[in-house]
Amino acid sequence: MGKPADPATVPPCKVWRMETRPKPKNEKGFVGFETIWEPWQKEAEYETPKRP
Repeated sequence: MGKPADPATVPPCKVWRMETRPKPKNEKGFVGFETIWEPWQKEAEYETPKRP
């Protein structure tokens, strides 16, 4: 089996509606990942209903 990749060298990944980027190492050596989601639907502008 191969060695796992060093998280600091993992490139950003972009897939359908989601993007992940590695964060820098902290003082304990933990490397986290930042997940960015694209919006799934558009938000419509609210309009006040007409009075009868």
